[in-house]
Amino acid sequence: MADNAYQQMVFINLATKNIDAAKKFYSELGYTINAQFSDENTASVVISDSIVIMLLSEAKFNEFASKPISDSAVANEALICLSAESRAAVDELCDRALAAGGSHAKDPQDFGQMYGRSFQDPDGHHFEVMWMDPAMVQG
Repeated sequence: MADNAYQQMVFINLATKNIDAAKKFYSELGYTINAQFSDENTASVVISDSIVIMLLSEAKFNEFASKPISDSAVANEALICLSAESRAAVDELCDRALAAGGSHAKDPQDFGQMYGRSFQDPDGHHFEVMWMDPAMVQG
């Protein structure tokens, strides 16, 4: 079990065809670009205190990867799911993503105690945004 004093972080590394366009997209979603860890080939997008998306130019991504980059426009390399604090927050983030140049990924899913929508960023990376009723989580 992890020590409670240490908060493990998650770094999601995604290849992008256009760093500047990717920075603009994620900024328009309300996320901060950490300039300390960003340059012409990399953008560090702060999602929360423990989640960071590292957007890497394809050339930079290939420096770390041992396999070819999948074409996220035609194949899913991952489904990235972000929680939201309410149903309205799900809609707000997905609507901002669509307005900022993202695209519709699939129809909303409403199970009463759980609600989710999805979008693709301009590079085709698939994001799910999900709310669950806190009473359901507590058991």
